[in-house]
Amino acid sequence: MDIPDYDKALYYTLWGQWDDLLVLMVRTNDDLLSKKIQQFLHAYHYSIDEQKILSSHDNLLYYIDHAMKHTPTAIMEV
Repeated sequence: MDIPDYDKALYYTLWGQWDDLLVLMVRTNDDLLSKKIQQFLHAYHYSIDEQKILSSHDNLLYYIDHAMKHTPTAIMEV
């Protein structure tokens, strides 16, 4: 079963699995998702401004939510 990148990104973000999120950032074909992950991880590791960290985290979650709404789901045939 192939799990879409957006599901993985949501799971890794919500559960704080930053190493897996970094790997996903490199492997995904979605450039915007990759950029949002990069911005969040950079802010998380290097920023001292908590508001910037929260903002980049929210931006990542908003993008994932938006992308998941517009991604068709696979229908399994019985």
